[in-house]
Amino acid sequence: MAAAVVLLRPLCRLCRVVLFLSQFYILSGGESTDIPPYVMKCPSNGLCSRLPADCIDCKTNFSCVYGKPVTFDCTVKPSVTCVDPDFKSQKSFVLNMTCRFCWQLPEADYECFSSSDCRAVSCPRQRYPTNCTVRDHVHCLGNRTFPKMLYCNWTGGYKWSTALALRDLIMMYPGMSLFQLILFTVCLTS
Repeated sequence: MAAAVVLLRPLCRLCRVVLFLSQFYILSGGESTDIPPYVMKCPSNGLCSRLPADCIDCKTNFSCVYGKPVTFDCTVKPSVTCVDPDFKSQKSFVLNMTCRFCWQLPEADYECFSSSDCRAVSCPRQRYPTNCTVRDHVHCLGNRTFPKMLYCNWTGGYKWSTALALRDLIMMYPGMSLFQLILFTVCLTS
């Protein structure tokens, strides 16, 4: 019995070394166990046609007619699961959308970064360059992030429209006291 234990000890040490090396190999990136970053945006087992653009790959046709309905053949990316309207799992589906590039979308379909270094009290009104990104659920052609020139919309903490309203008020009531003007401004901006 003692001879068997003596023979098993080197075998146990060898198994521990192999286990350590295999774990080291996985943790060092030899075998990828990472989840792709887009998977966090992809709802599991939802309708394929409702998946965000980051979750699918589509064969687009850039020669479609602007503003007209168009269909594209799409497949889900690896690690993404979705279903058809009958709740059957599928990897390929048809996406219906309107033919237009991302920069042609209505303003409600994308977000732009505002400039904090913007002076709107100038004539003509200043513009500033910014980058805009299409919202996840919106499908379009081309780059989902695009440059755009936007008008400065702030005047010393007040919106441009508020500044115009104050200007009109002062012109209509030139006898208004400074106290009344400040009170009106506070009410208008809160």
